[in-house]
Amino acid sequence: MNNRTEQFHFFATPEEAKLIRDREKEIGILNESAYLRKMAIDGYLIQMDLSDVKEAVRLLGITSSNMNQYAKKANETGSIYKEDIDDIKLHQEELWKVMKEILKRLSTI
Repeated sequence: MNNRTEQFHFFATPEEAKLIRDREKEIGILNESAYLRKMAIDGYLIQMDLSDVKEAVRLLGITSSNMNQYAKKANETGSIYKEDIDDIKLHQEELWKVMKEILKRLSTI
């Protein structure tokens, strides 16, 4: 009845091996082959597209840099221009839009 003829072989660090064995014990599977086969076939694989997160980090960097420049200008001149405030608001709105999209996508996982 056992017609398993294909063999898989992989290496793990001692820490990874301990984690694998701990998980086997945790869920009550005593046969390492059965556990690895079950996880390979039925286990969850989560692959995340982090492009939105990278975009949010980029926008945050731009906003932070701009705010520092505006603060320096305000300290030097004692005033700040309405256009500068509008620029900050625009970048904040873009950042919030990206963050909302990230949260929306994360909620579907």
